[in-house]
Amino acid sequence: MNKRILISTANISNNKLRLQASGSITGLTQTDQILVDSKQFSFVYLMENQEGYTYIEIPEPIWPLLKETITKQIPVWIHFDKEELELTNFNEELVEVINNIRGNSNYGEEMVTKVEGIF
Repeated sequence: MNKRILISTANISNNKLRLQASGSITGLTQTDQILVDSKQFSFVYLMENQEGYTYIEIPEPIWPLLKETITKQIPVWIHFDKEELELTNFNEELVEVINNIRGNSNYGEEMVTKVEGIF
């Protein structure tokens, strides 16, 4: 069964970006894939376990911190309570997605404008 986890807040400390998840991340593994939800203006990091996929939604208010992680090559971690997991290859995948969005009307004009304005 697929589920969604929203990133409610984020901060950079100790040279890593900490994404605060709205639900448990126990048992999840990375897929090194980032999708785009152009209706909700979110990047969606795909994780999985034996039961299916989990969509980690990273909404627009978090994007300025994502830009900083790309620029400074800061590792990205997801947290929930005392659980934490590094999202390996996150920056590389995000750069690839951003490059695909720029000037690409398939993502919708507003999404392209928002991405180009921040990144």
